Amino acid sequence: MPFTLIKGSFRVVGMSPDGDSIRFAADDPALINNLPGGPPEAHPRPSTQLRLEGIDALETHYAARHQPTRWARAARDRLLDFVGIQNVRWDASQATVVSADDGTRGWILSREKEKYGRPVAFLFAGDPAEQDGSQIVLKADLLRQSFNHTALAEGLAYPTYYEGLFSDLRNELTSVVKTARANNLGLWPVDRSTAGFDATDLSVIIDDVAILPKLFRRLSDYMATKGTAVGFREALALGGDVVWDLRNQNRTHFDTFIEQAPGDVHIRMTRDPEELVFDPMPEVPANHFAAMIGAPISGDTLQPA
Repeated sequence: MPFTLIKGSFRVVGMSPDGDSIRFAADDPALINNLPGGPPEAHPRPSTQLRLEGIDALETHYAARHQPTRWARAARDRLLDFVGIQNVRWDASQATVVSADDGTRGWILSREKEKYGRPVAFLFAGDPAEQDGSQIVLKADLLRQSFNHTALAEGLAYPTYYEGLFSDLRNELTSVVKTARANNLGLWPVDRSTAGFDATDLSVIIDDVAILPKLFRRLSDYMATKGTAVGFREALALGGDVVWDLRNQNRTHFDTFIEQAPGDVHIRMTRDPEELVFDPMPEVPANHFAAMIGAPISGDTLQPA
């Protein structure tokens, strides 16, 4: 199934871009509005928030929490550099862009909007030769020109796959992930997702260890609410995150691949991130896990289910 090519420009002033999401002003907004999938933004703006396919960068601002800032900001800054946005000035908290030379040209390839209304996109800089709205079959050679591929090749983001990503594209992304990890590029030398870590305090996953952002979101919500990591795996099981295990070709749940002994705070994943394909669970309400454990809900916690 082809992707729709959508031309436009990138906007960051007054916004909070991170390493896997940025706002995009389409030249023809109807091309985004007509994508199948989730609803339009509740409060339409001149630009649309994108969700970049296949990647998950460390969180810069999730429910007033973040992951280790060196690599969270490195991914964010690399995205801004990739799209050619220069002279970026941040507010004191490094959360919002105060000024920048934004409006740079770019384009996306998208097939659908996810359940929060964001186009799921492969992102490219510049202007392509093809016409706006063209139907494009995305192959590996073109994929390699995207930021999605670049971020994984440079070790600046984790692979995070959802149903709907074609297997040939997923295989290409997985190939560069394995190379980046083998060469200790980017965040991989400090990644503790499968090596394991002691979640003795929330500051461990905020300031010290890099882990898969999906795991961070679930664990940080749990620890911020309960004050401890004890019991996290049991709570995660109740959350019911559906996942396909590529190693065993089995449909199961995320907690299946989380190792934590009863009463212990040592946590580790038993699969590399690229071995899992998550179900976006379109019928599940936003922030379902946070709501289940009684965590406060804020607008910046919207993430794929």
